[in-house]
Amino acid sequence: MYDFANMLHDRWDILTNVNKLIPLNEDKYKLYLGDCLEIVQKFDENTFDCIFADPPYLLSNNGFTCHSGKRISVNKGKWDISKGAEKDFEFHREWLKECKRVLKPTGTIWISGTYHSIYLCGSLLQLLGFKILNDICWYKPNAPPNISCRYFTSSHEMLIWAKKDKKVKHYFNYKLMKSGTWVEDKLKKPEMQMRSVWSITSPKKKEKELGKHPTQKPMDLLKRIILASTKEGDLVLDPFCGSSTTGIAAYLLNRRFVGIDKERKYIDLSIKRFKELQNSRDSKDLLQQASLL
Repeated sequence: MYDFANMLHDRWDILTNVNKLIPLNEDKYKLYLGDCLEIVQKFDENTFDCIFADPPYLLSNNGFTCHSGKRISVNKGKWDISKGAEKDFEFHREWLKECKRVLKPTGTIWISGTYHSIYLCGSLLQLLGFKILNDICWYKPNAPPNISCRYFTSSHEMLIWAKKDKKVKHYFNYKLMKSGTWVEDKLKKPEMQMRSVWSITSPKKKEKELGKHPTQKPMDLLKRIILASTKEGDLVLDPFCGSSTTGIAAYLLNRRFVGIDKERKYIDLSIKRFKELQNSRDSKDLLQQASLL
């Protein structure tokens, strides 16, 4: 596996062919510290089988929200501050354009977001020639209350699933989605087609034991996405990887992973999570703990 100290020092030594960077059956993941647009531009086209992107919602506006019963600031960092409608539009257009270039013709992309960003991303997907396959409502049964009492309580996020090429068949594990065991989702009925509303709680306490990201996604959500749209051995990209929940799920499910984040503290957190995984005597125990079986 990787020498993590050296891995961060060679952050600019980016090979153009990622399939050579991560050979099948050898190293299963690679983390990059830096701007996702600058890094993705250096990858070869038609490289990745699947992309999961949780781009900045750009909603850090000095407001407040509720977390664990406490009033906290919504500010997450400089990376989450809006630069105005036109520059935000350009930001989303550029990273989506590069993601399309590096996605295989058979590949699909998932984008997560709230109303602050998801509709803009949906419009850009269509403008860039993607074909939207589904929009998924991720319902959070344990969502925090709205402390202003002036709006409906926000209890969901949206996911868009789209494919690169309208004329090329994409992969979808229909049988598993229909007949698999999804105990975390009280809306999923056994042996019935999986619908586009998923009831999945926010990340479990155990998933944040080593540290947390302010927009961290639950393992159960990423497990479902990866199982639905990739095969074993596929190469998955997360251009805004945060604490690498996408990467941990991919690793445990025998997929390969490339993650990018511009914040050193979240790359460090990702490294801790991967190290814990590698140091485990039995990965199956971790798989069960993460509700991945």
